Amino acid sequence: MNKELVIQNIEKEFTHGEQARKKGNEGMVRVCARRAAGVAIAYWLESHRRDGWGIDAMNQLRNLQFDESMPQSVREAALRLTTKITEQFTSAFHTDPIQDSKIIIDYLLQL
Repeated sequence: MNKELVIQNIEKEFTHGEQARKKGNEGMVRVCARRAAGVAIAYWLESHRRDGWGIDAMNQLRNLQFDESMPQSVREAALRLTTKITEQFTSAFHTDPIQDSKIIIDYLLQL
């Protein structure tokens, strides 16, 4: 996949996430943020093979958070995106999932 198409797919996910936020659907915001990060991870994996990372965004994010070749900020963003929210729809972290996704995307697309 070329980088331009990757960026378009990421922007689509962010657009869907912002629409979900306007409707008060923070769960969908997290889903869109994860998918956007997954697009960047899949693109990065094309040139940085990692066995066992799979093709789904959640599995890739889980692996990313433990990859010691990644900066701490990227690993922490992946951790926040993979941490489950409570039944009351609250998170253990007080960060924006879109911002966490952008930390990952910005790092992986600059490589």
